Amino acid sequence: MAVKSLINGKSSDEISLYDRGLQYGDGLFETVAVVDETLLCWNEHLDRLQTGCIRLNIPVPNQETLLEESTRLIKSTKHGVLKIIITRGQGGRGYALPERVEPTRIVSLYPWPEHVSKNLEAGVKTRICDYRYSHNPTLAGIKHLNRLEQILARAEWNDSSINEGIVLDHADNVIEGTMSNLFYVVDGILYTPDLSACGVDGIIRQKIIKLNDVCINKTSLESLMAADEIFICNSIIGVLPIKRIDKNSFPIGEVTNQIKQALQKQNIIPTLC
Repeated sequence: MAVKSLINGKSSDEISLYDRGLQYGDGLFETVAVVDETLLCWNEHLDRLQTGCIRLNIPVPNQETLLEESTRLIKSTKHGVLKIIITRGQGGRGYALPERVEPTRIVSLYPWPEHVSKNLEAGVKTRICDYRYSHNPTLAGIKHLNRLEQILARAEWNDSSINEGIVLDHADNVIEGTMSNLFYVVDGILYTPDLSACGVDGIIRQKIIKLNDVCINKTSLESLMAADEIFICNSIIGVLPIKRIDKNSFPIGEVTNQIKQALQKQNIIPTLC
């Protein structure tokens, strides 16, 4: 499948040099799983996009317009990835906001990623990243376009057998994976790291917290390594158990399997293809 995209409703793959999304990363994005022409967790993605726009003082895009354009792109799509980008639009040089903000709306459909496959359900290998996230409560939780921290963390390895890197903050609290949220189980209790200072509050993370009793806390690396089971999640990979962090091995646990199966049954996460 070739990438298809609409920019402000028109088929295109070009934006202006003066767009603030390009100049400053001034915007937000959402990544939505598409299965059998269905946009999984669509309302939740729209809610987070709206939250981000309000937080950044960007006019909220019309939801009906986004749905119409997205539906147009995903026609006849069995498995794909829809990405929505909203920028503040064009502006002059400098950080000052334009007097009149006209956001740029980009909706793109990508092929289903090859690395997301059933063989990952047997567990993924991960590593602890050297890079540490900075605290920024204003930007914490939302999917803003400034992803340099994730890029720097992901640049630390090129071993294809390692599927994800786990990132800590400067206080040595475990935060998340470079592209995923993280949960762990100790004595039957489900935990996930506190993301109030940094990290992305993922849609699947939100769903798991809503549907289960979850303890949200500051997580030390020692606590994580003492876990009975650990898994990562996001909208595309769904729920994947971690079988190794560096040299430490973990079993695929019952809680992880139960959560994965429940989310798949409710059509919240895709069944890996």
